[in-house]
Amino acid sequence: MSAVDLVELWRGDLLESVHRGHAVVCDASGEVVTAWGDPDAIVYPRSSSKMIQALPLLESGAAAAARLTPEHLALACASHQGAAIHTKRVEAWLADVGLGEGDLRCGSHMPSDKPTAEALIRAGEKPCQIHNNCSGKHAGFLTLNRHLGAGPDYEKIDHPVQQSIHAAWEEVLEEPTAGWGVDGCSAPNFASSLRGLGRAMASFATARTRSGTRADAQRQLVEAMIAHPDLVAGEGRACTELMRACEGRAALKTGAEGVFVGILPEQGLGLALKITDGATRASEAVIASLLVRLGVLDEGHPVAQRLTSGVQRNWRGIQTGRIVTHL
Repeated sequence: MSAVDLVELWRGDLLESVHRGHAVVCDASGEVVTAWGDPDAIVYPRSSSKMIQALPLLESGAAAAARLTPEHLALACASHQGAAIHTKRVEAWLADVGLGEGDLRCGSHMPSDKPTAEALIRAGEKPCQIHNNCSGKHAGFLTLNRHLGAGPDYEKIDHPVQQSIHAAWEEVLEEPTAGWGVDGCSAPNFASSLRGLGRAMASFATARTRSGTRADAQRQLVEAMIAHPDLVAGEGRACTELMRACEGRAALKTGAEGVFVGILPEQGLGLALKITDGATRASEAVIASLLVRLGVLDEGHPVAQRLTSGVQRNWRGIQTGRIVTHL
């Protein structure tokens, strides 16, 4: 099956752009209950997979040994803005486990939080690795690595940290990986079917109905994300705004190149989607539309309205177009 039209952008009476893609909704048994496009499309989940990558941190006992809190766990799942609420916490986390910025392997980039970026520029300072949007995930990697007593190159595919993630990955997706690539933060990113990714999210969604080490780890991560949406992304970001708007009914995570996943504990459902052209505006529109369709987001909520049927305006505030979603 091929990708289908999911989002349109109209300017006047002319269809100006179309975003195609795939989306799945999986139930508690891991089966696809609704799909658009090809459920078996192979994708890189990118940062939408951070909850899976955080599983060994908890399952190994490393999180408990380091006395990590829900805030730490939310940051382990985060693609944060690099604002002070993120960087100060990551810096303190590293210090608490006897490590520092130099131990990270994620690289540096300017924070996407505008006030923080502007402050660095005014001070003539360069960003450090803690400003990287994946520094919370990497702090989790380092905490696990210290617990395992392994070497410093924790981002390498053959390192015990990444091997433990790979094992958890295949278990929770219930399928072998379809290959791997290097993510923007230098860690491996495992390719999978969209069906497998949705199945994994359904597993997280039903964790509170099960017992055992895996279920407990999944439950803690979901609860941490829902409790701290500001740490998972940041102000103005769809992950944060949508989780707030859903009022505890969903844990949500975006990924680069048009990926988005959702965990709906009350319904025991997992969501996964991929926009084939990688457009963020389209992935945000589709995830918001799915949340409305599934009853966890009010259709009239300003965030839902902006993302699913947003009026497009130019710099003078004049309406130029509109977004239309097809779900």
